[in-house]
Amino acid sequence: MNLIDYQSRIEVVLKRELTNSDIPSRLLQAMNYSTLNGGKRIRALLVYAAGEAVQAPLEQLDNVAAAIECIHSYSLIHDDLPAMDDDDLRRGKPTSHKQFDEATAILAGDALLTFAFELINHRDSNLSDTQARKISAILSESAGAIGMVGGQILDIQATGKELTQAQLEDMHRRKTGALIRAAAMCGGLCIESGNLNKEIAEKLESYANNIGLAFQVVDDILDIEASTEELGKTSGADIDLGKVTYPSLIGLDASKQLAKNLYNESIKSIHEIGENTELLSQIAELVISRRK
Repeated sequence: MNLIDYQSRIEVVLKRELTNSDIPSRLLQAMNYSTLNGGKRIRALLVYAAGEAVQAPLEQLDNVAAAIECIHSYSLIHDDLPAMDDDDLRRGKPTSHKQFDEATAILAGDALLTFAFELINHRDSNLSDTQARKISAILSESAGAIGMVGGQILDIQATGKELTQAQLEDMHRRKTGALIRAAAMCGGLCIESGNLNKEIAEKLESYANNIGLAFQVVDDILDIEASTEELGKTSGADIDLGKVTYPSLIGLDASKQLAKNLYNESIKSIHEIGENTELLSQIAELVISRRK
């Protein structure tokens, strides 16, 4: 299967899973609105690509990929709130709190986060108890206080202040990189034995850490170079909010070179895994060449 096939597959899985008559209709509508509102599905693609690299059964990857997308959607809903970045647009459409209201948006985010763990631990997930436990542990850590949420508070605290490059990197490895790393590692854990070879795990982690940071560096570059129409969200928003970005800290040219260096390191890591890594290579290329 190619990336387009997997993008189509995750859309089908998400639509199937986000149809539950027991969920209050307005809440379900808000959950669907943000989760099925387009997007590149890079994190879900990473689950499938990492799984393919270790020859994991496809049916074990679906709920993991869906769970990652639910966590990502939750983070975007909360990130856009007036108390956070106060954004009006996401993927070219009104943000959740604009389309509905703040309370509904907050609850939709909460519901998506918890629903992700339901997807992993549900009896129909096709995961063994051991796999579900290991994947849940990775997801909770990556989405929690030492991962994505921790990165978010560092981002808030850094607004209008000066940071070193090491501090900026630490913030983004948490806020953006943690969930990208989790996607690759959880995809690898779907290997039939449930026990990922230590050396392969280290290579996958190195790959994911590099593209996770590259993703944010490119995001910072696009905030300057891309239009609102291209981005699907307000361009220049980070500058307006007084946020420290890679271009503001090290310059635009140096930021572009950093992204290329991180890409090269990611490719080097997966070449050492062996066969079945073409999709991982394509995702790395997609990350650094994207325009939105």
